[in-house]
Amino acid sequence: MNGAVFVDTSAWYAGVDRGDTNHVLASRRFQRLVAEQSTLVTTNHVISETYTLLRVRFHPTVAHGFLQRLRSSPLTRRVFVLESWEEAAEDLLVQYADQAFSYVDAISFVSMRRLGLDEALTFDHHFSVAGFALLGDT
Repeated sequence: MNGAVFVDTSAWYAGVDRGDTNHVLASRRFQRLVAEQSTLVTTNHVISETYTLLRVRFHPTVAHGFLQRLRSSPLTRRVFVLESWEEAAEDLLVQYADQAFSYVDAISFVSMRRLGLDEALTFDHHFSVAGFALLGDT
């Protein structure tokens, strides 16, 4: 997927929460990616996690607004995780039991590998541990 970047919960959340320490950086990264017409790839698992986080920390209207922006964005590609990808993620969690990867992290790693993505907009260091380039740090 040329010109595509995986977007993690930490970046989606930081882009919404003006009080988040990464808000300004996330906003700049999103602006740059949009200007470059990059495809923003995310999974239904990441969307679920982000929606829940926004609903709990803010208000349902904030969480619903997030969903509406994703659906209306021509640059966002929502990937629905296959059962075989979930199985691979579960295997990854066993293989890397010494790491504090979440289930959604593991799903994201497998999804990125299956889609041929090597860059993620994230503030979660686990992506670099798993071998991916982090756009959120630069």
